[in-house]
Amino acid sequence: MSTILNTNKEALEIPQLNRKVSGKFYIVTADWNSDITYALRDGAINVLREAGVPEKNIKTVSVPGTVELINAAGLMVNGGDAAAVIVIGCVIRGDTPHFDYVCQIAAQGTAHLNSLGKAPVIFGVLTVNNLAQAQERAGGLLGNKGSEAAVAAIEMANIHSSFWF
Repeated sequence: MSTILNTNKEALEIPQLNRKVSGKFYIVTADWNSDITYALRDGAINVLREAGVPEKNIKTVSVPGTVELINAAGLMVNGGDAAAVIVIGCVIRGDTPHFDYVCQIAAQGTAHLNSLGKAPVIFGVLTVNNLAQAQERAGGLLGNKGSEAAVAAIEMANIHSSFWF
């Protein structure tokens, strides 16, 4: 088993994919703050590959911004072939309340999709005060939050595959 650096600077073990897991791992990435979000996406892809997810079962989709993540994730969840969906975005606090609205929409939308129980939706959205904090969490000093999101996606897909109803 491999490990990755977790944001608390500890090693996080990459779980192996349960053979009973069927479906695709979708990664929906916001293009806004792309230097950060693409690094997070790449971290997630690397973990999925290392965990044994077949390349044909890793699908990436880009959307303009963090608010749009929820609509695209909903399409993946309702499409019926998702083992898990990872939403990746980066919202950096500014001088207006826009930050709060975007974060609220992303968090509540993800929670709603998860409550449907069709497929796990993993919240890989950075909500930070400044660019330096985002960089630290996108492959910098504090690891890669996208990698952590992929670990959560694998673990949740494994849990979903263990139910037979």
